[in-house]
Amino acid sequence: MTEPTSKTAEDIRRLRALNPQMRERDFARIHSISEGQLVAAEVGHTATRLKVDMSALLHGLTGVGEVMALTRNESAVHEKIGIYEGVSVNAHASIVLGEQIDLRIFPSRWVHGYALEKAMEDGTTKRSLQFFDRAGNAVHKVHARPATDVAAWTKLVSELRHDEQVDTLEVSPYVKAAPEAAPAPLSELREGWEAMTDTHQFFGLIKKLNYPRLDAIETVGEDLAWQLDHAAVEGMFRKVAGTDLPIMVFAGNEGCIQIHSGPIHKVSPMGPWLNVMDETFHLHLRIDHAVAAWAVRKPTKDGHVTSVELYDENRELIIQFFGKRHEGHGERDEWRAVVEQLPLFSTPNAA
Repeated sequence: MTEPTSKTAEDIRRLRALNPQMRERDFARIHSISEGQLVAAEVGHTATRLKVDMSALLHGLTGVGEVMALTRNESAVHEKIGIYEGVSVNAHASIVLGEQIDLRIFPSRWVHGYALEKAMEDGTTKRSLQFFDRAGNAVHKVHARPATDVAAWTKLVSELRHDEQVDTLEVSPYVKAAPEAAPAPLSELREGWEAMTDTHQFFGLIKKLNYPRLDAIETVGEDLAWQLDHAAVEGMFRKVAGTDLPIMVFAGNEGCIQIHSGPIHKVSPMGPWLNVMDETFHLHLRIDHAVAAWAVRKPTKDGHVTSVELYDENRELIIQFFGKRHEGHGERDEWRAVVEQLPLFSTPNAA
């Protein structure tokens, strides 16, 4: 997370011109600015500042046709190609529930918005909508594709255009609040955990009992959560790739969670990255950022469901995997078998 920068917009554009091919996130980190400040510096050049009007944005996106939705955190980039549909807007949480693009949105984190339009050397135009939190961290991006309705896209950008077109962005880093009280006894955690009838009750449970997520998982007991070997996710992909077994992949940040539901086909490791490059789903996962992998079992009214979860060095969730299931149906036996066969974490013997 970056502090406010002393660099001017002109400074940022000049530095960017020297490194045009570098990834935006990497460029921002190297130059001690946020990615939002990098994009803001282009206002009046290749960027237009937007109002963050969630209803106008999401309903407007339903008319632009095929796009790529991108949501990421430091360790996982989740990309889905499809259309925005099934939109439901609420002040506290909004939803896009399409066949391909499936989002859970927390609007309070969407603070700054921009439309980018850049002419490419091959004669095409690269268009995107990019949204950032108050710290200048990206929460969600929408990239136009060849099949996108450019007229509808342009109309949406015009409707969202901010009255103040400024090329600077003041950022305000988030400070993680300390726990207000000690966590509840293990007996209360287990009682509440075993009483769940829906996986969505989990967040409310651990919040009520003052447990950080990973603390709860580490504490609850091996019948409900067990630690996996660091190579477990690669092993999971090997088992499911190329099969018809549909899985769910949840990744994102505090402003947006993006979900893939369906089979996985083309998996290709490259250095520290584990990549999925399917027709409508791309995933880029930094396996080396994961310091802990867990299998987690949660009760529902349809029987328990099992997830595989990765955590980073800050004990934050990177990504979750579930077997795809429908309400009223139990978990697929094939998925449960995959998870239960993954190698367990073991401490090397001191010799």
